[in-house]
Order: sequence, then C-alpha cells, then structure tokens
Amino acid sequence: MDLALLRTFLAVHRAGSLTRAAADLGVSQPAVTAQIRTLEQRVGRELFVRLPRGVAPTAAADELARAVAPHLDALAAVAHETLIPDSGSHAVVRLGCPASLTTTLLLPALAPLVDEGLRVVVAGGRSEELVAQLAAGRLDMTLSVTRPRLPGVTVIPLADEEYALVGAPRWKPFDRAGRTPLLDLAEDLPYIGLYWSSVYDAESPSRAALVIPDLRGVLDAAVAGCGVAVLPRPLCAPALDDGTLVLLDEPEIPPIRTLFVAVRGQRARSAAVARVRDRLVAVASRW
Repeated sequence: MDLALLRTFLAVHRAGSLTRAAADLGVSQPAVTAQIRTLEQRVGRELFVRLPRGVAPTAAADELARAVAPHLDALAAVAHETLIPDSGSHAVVRLGCPASLTTTLLLPALAPLVDEGLRVVVAGGRSEELVAQLAAGRLDMTLSVTRPRLPGVTVIPLADEEYALVGAPRWKPFDRAGRTPLLDLAEDLPYIGLYWSSVYDAESPSRAALVIPDLRGVLDAAVAGCGVAVLPRPLCAPALDDGTLVLLDEPEIPPIRTLFVAVRGQRARSAAVARVRDRLVAVASRW
C-alpha cells in the first residue's frame, strides 16, 4: 500500500477535518478527499463519517490508526534527524502546558534552548484539553498533571508536585467551616477539590469567591489578600519565603500529583522535540 495514503489518513484522523489535514500536509482538500476515498476502496471499509463540520473516525479507522501511527511517526523522526540533519534549528515545537507548570517548570526549561535558536509555540489550557490536542496532532508534546492513556502516545513521568493551602497572614488561623473567601482556577474548584478530598476526606465548598483562569493570577490574588488558595508548592514557594503568603495547614501527607510529559509516537518526531523533552526531564529532576 502507498505510504502516502496512510500518511494522509493519519493526518485526517488526528485533525478530525479534511480541511485541517490538507493544511497540515500542504496539499489541497480535494487531494486529501481523493486519497481517503482511494484508501477506503482498498481496505473495503468506510473510515470516516462526514459531519457538518469535520469528520468522525469509524471503529475501523481507530484500529488502523493504532496500527500505523507508531511506524509513521518513527519514519517521520528518521526523516527529520537523518535525511534533514539541520531540521532541529528550523523546526517549530508545538507544546502544551497547563497554567500551573508554565512559570515553575516550562520557562526554566525553555530559556537555554531558546537562546540556542529553538522555536516554540506554547498552548495553554487544562491537561485534558491539551492531551486531546496532542492526540489530534495539533501539538507535538504536552505537559500533563494526569497520565494520558492514548494509543500512539509515549508518556514519561517527570516529578511529583506537592500542593499547599496558602493565604495572606490575615487569614491565619484558617477555619474551613467559616466564611473565608476561596480562590481557584475554575468554577468546578479543581485545586480546592483536590485538597479537600485528599486532606479532609470531604467534598469541596460549592463555589469560589474569585475564579481566575490562570494560576499565576490566583497566586497574585492570594498575595493581595483576596482569599485562600491551593497552589503547587513550587509556584508559591517564593511568596512563602518572603512572608507574603503563609501555610494555613500542614498535613502529615500533603496532596501530590505526578507530572508527565507526553509525546506523539514511540519516539520524538524530531530532534527539536527530543531536546525539549530531555530538557524538561532534567529540570523536573531537580524539584
């Protein structure tokens, strides 16, 4: 079978759209449509259901993608690293990163690589959203606070991230049954909920007084005295050191989440992606 057909198929499967796949491949949409029809004729099965916006893979398409993705990704890596040896200096690494990891892990890792000429486009969002973009082929790699379990995705544990209940000194002692305002990243209280369930074995409060969709903003609000927050210990460590924040609780076993880096394929798709992955592993090992 023509590998070009499989490459086009995988691009459509990951993009969920003939139009986006055509843009990714640098060809016209009619060419992509024709190749998908040819492949469907050869395998004797429908691979995609056409929707008003985009396409949805059939079970046969999912099975084919699981079978071919690791091999096509490996061939792409060979093309980048062997056939185009200087590709690392020109490649753009598309990297997903949750807000909690941007200032503490991602920026210290990227700084020396950017100095060396690496080009990076960072996408923000919650871990589940970024993993979905990775699976669709819109990201080369992503950091995640949950272990992605997807076919064709390689996952490496980075470090354990500890969470702390913090606030300005005015909020100490903290009475969780009182009316202390709570701060969080989203209305479903992902960080407050984690702490309450892990430490107090209880449901989290029903709402936050202030929701800011950026953990750096939550940190700034806590320092300003707006309320109490649950934050990753590396993110709030400087504020704890200078006394603008204090620990409001010191449980024997604090909440911990394992951080992961996920890369499409069984190996990095390019030398540039491998450099970023290895640098993240090195920085996280010092936490």
